[in-house]
Amino acid sequence: MKFTEKLKTKKADKIENPSKETEKKPLKQKIKDSMNKKYLKNGSYSVVISAVFVVIVLVINMIVGSLPSKYTEVDVSDQKLYSIGDDTKKFLKDLDKDVTIYQVVQSGSEDETIKKLLEKYDEESDHITVEQKDPVVNPKFTSEYTSDDVSANSLIVVCGDRSKVVDYNSIYESSMDYNTYSYTTTGFDGEGQIDSAISYVTSEDLPVLYTLDGHGEKDLDSTIQEDIQKANIDIQSLNLITEESVPDDAACLLINAPTSDISESERDAIIDYLENGGKALIFSDYTEESMDNFDAVLANYGVERTDGIVIEGDTQHYAQMPYYLVPTVNSTDAISDFASKGYYVLMPYAQGIKQSDSVRDTVTINSLLTTSDSAYSKVDVNSGSIEKTSDDIEGPFDLGVSITETLDDDKETQIVYYSTSNLMDSQINQMVSGGNEQMIMSSLNWMCSNDETSTISVPSKNLQISYLTLTAYDVSFWKIMVMGIVPVVFLVIGFMVWLKRRKA
Repeated sequence: MKFTEKLKTKKADKIENPSKETEKKPLKQKIKDSMNKKYLKNGSYSVVISAVFVVIVLVINMIVGSLPSKYTEVDVSDQKLYSIGDDTKKFLKDLDKDVTIYQVVQSGSEDETIKKLLEKYDEESDHITVEQKDPVVNPKFTSEYTSDDVSANSLIVVCGDRSKVVDYNSIYESSMDYNTYSYTTTGFDGEGQIDSAISYVTSEDLPVLYTLDGHGEKDLDSTIQEDIQKANIDIQSLNLITEESVPDDAACLLINAPTSDISESERDAIIDYLENGGKALIFSDYTEESMDNFDAVLANYGVERTDGIVIEGDTQHYAQMPYYLVPTVNSTDAISDFASKGYYVLMPYAQGIKQSDSVRDTVTINSLLTTSDSAYSKVDVNSGSIEKTSDDIEGPFDLGVSITETLDDDKETQIVYYSTSNLMDSQINQMVSGGNEQMIMSSLNWMCSNDETSTISVPSKNLQISYLTLTAYDVSFWKIMVMGIVPVVFLVIGFMVWLKRRKA
């Protein structure tokens, strides 16, 4: 077909089918349709991506929700009310008996702090089970364990046939505010009380601490006494004049700073007890009274008291006054857990402890607390001056020691000796945020714990005051910084700004 004929045919088709030409869309419409298709494609892609993202988030939430709260929650409270400490974790790790903790409370009225704390215990050990018992639903439940009324949010800790009630009022400590005549919550002792109850129900024989009486010994400070009782250690007094010997069931003997000397028979009874694998926690205070028999007990284990009171010459080792000693804490078996926590220890009016070179080879003496090399013992404490003289004794000194002696039949004598009973004073203890208290309890737990009985005493968490301990060196440093260096820096900066503006 020729070209002219094709053209005629094409024109004829246009005449016969005019709709084909009109069906062709304009360029603008084509672009619009193309963009709509593109948007539809992109929108579908976005919907799919969003759906996948939502599914991933839901899966992650499900995984995280199934994890224990210790991995997903952070305790930001100042006193770590919702956490358990390292001592408790170690205690629970060694737990080999099944324990159930019942929280007695009506549904919806749970104390959230206690509830969250119990969750930590449940997650930390497979041997711990936590259950909630509603007294409305189970009105006779508490009568299985106690005949007393049980307040809401109290706990009942059970292991086999043994049980102990932790009253809600003992978990929160309070004091009277005499300005408003109302009680103010001052402390939270949840962890300490729960640990104490678990230790009680899982221990067959509770240790007994005998305190020597009859020589003007100091009474135990109430805080220390509560800690000892919390550790499930029974405290009983002992008069060796009438008893003649330390009882066989003694887990430890406490000699708390006698002001008059013990007798020869008491000395012999104490040494006989120790030489047969006994344990002793000993405190002494400076006294001008003759203490020959008391000193003989110490000398039998290679230590002796120096004359006078220790004065510290290094400002980094005392607080307020040179006889308010802040010793170096050494990590040994007796206080290893305490030493790792970094607490200060404050020891006012302490005597120095010297180790003897003539002690028998079976005795091992470890320094717990030591002064600096600049310390000296003021022999004449009535001189009215703390300045060092030629009569004073050069340091350094031990202020606390642990003593062990390996005996036959797998027995071991253990002694911890501190050269001032002021360690146990509540006000002194508060100045170091409970450091003294924790060290003493660490020493006692070391001696009273064994394969059958594990003692633990976690101090209450203070909800009011956190003390900042500063040595004399720290006080001087910050005085110079605040009153000297900082003002000078601002003056220099101000002068430079003034000079620059003047030149401009």
